[in-house]
Amino acid sequence: MSLTGTPFFATVIALTAMAVVLPLAVWSKVRGPAAVRTVLRALMVVFAQVTAVAVVFVAVNRAEHFYASWSDLFGTGKYVTAAPDLGPDGLGGKKVEEAPKVKQEFQPVEGLGGRVRKTELDGKISGVKGDVMVWLPPQYDDPAYKDKKFPVVELIPGIPGTGKSWFQGLKAHEVLEPMMKSGKVQPFILVSPRAMLLGNGDTGCANIPGKVNADSWFSVDVRKMVVDNFRASDEARTWGVAGYSAGAYCAAKLAIAHPDRYSAAVSLSGYNDPGQEPSSLVAKDPELRKTHNLKNVLQAAPTPPPVSLWMSGAEQDGYLSGTDLKAIAKSPTAVHVEKVVGGHNLESWSKQLPQTFGWLSGIVKAP
Repeated sequence: MSLTGTPFFATVIALTAMAVVLPLAVWSKVRGPAAVRTVLRALMVVFAQVTAVAVVFVAVNRAEHFYASWSDLFGTGKYVTAAPDLGPDGLGGKKVEEAPKVKQEFQPVEGLGGRVRKTELDGKISGVKGDVMVWLPPQYDDPAYKDKKFPVVELIPGIPGTGKSWFQGLKAHEVLEPMMKSGKVQPFILVSPRAMLLGNGDTGCANIPGKVNADSWFSVDVRKMVVDNFRASDEARTWGVAGYSAGAYCAAKLAIAHPDRYSAAVSLSGYNDPGQEPSSLVAKDPELRKTHNLKNVLQAAPTPPPVSLWMSGAEQDGYLSGTDLKAIAKSPTAVHVEKVVGGHNLESWSKQLPQTFGWLSGIVKAP
């Protein structure tokens, strides 16, 4: 039974209703010694509490899509098939342009309409195998655009979170589609890959030999799949990346580390120090935590990367991290910092989409 499906939700609601009715019906009818009656009545109370918590969890998860499956919830899914040392560029000596084309089949995503589609991608460089969701802008199927290529924004969810979080939680496509139709935002292809690759741990979008090559999954395999299957270019100027919370850290790091792959990043309530995410795998190693701090990533670049960063959030939830990064950035790196009023939640991030994608429209160019 699917964790996010209607049958499971209906079952949990039915059990919750039973947990309320049962004590009312049998409380005074429980027989036996006093100790037995006490235990049975305590079990009924516990049952009621557990089902009440369960129905709230399932309802919120169905709305926000933190966990897409039971394997996501319990961290038992296997998405890493290999994790060789791919070197500083994350390519392991391979050339993407020489690799065979990746042709994928896409299926509609339940509850999101026909424009959001999903595929299972076997990443040949990264050794990661996971789902990727793609949304095509309204102009994509317009005959007037049949010979046009489109810019792309890669969307990275927080932890926990799935690719569906951007569409069902933030409702990115619902917010942006009318703006694309009116010309307020340029038509982007939106791509949201799986981010939870090792149980419920946060990979920090890093390549960690022997564990996971998350960086190469996002910045190499997913990009190649999009270029091979849609009217998109692999030029950095046509690609942006956006994320919220742990995904915001990832988005900024990918852009800073790979200016040859991305031209801009949006960081919503992000941070510079990966140790701010309790489940961070990178932060468990003091040296990795240091080298993966965004300030150190930026300063370690051979030359200032030609990328633009949007970093927003409340004062202690992204804003100060942005000002710290802006203070050390040197041209052509550009850092825009925005203080916002709002909590660390999907509703707050969704409200920022018109402004952030308007900003991206001026930086990420159509091919």
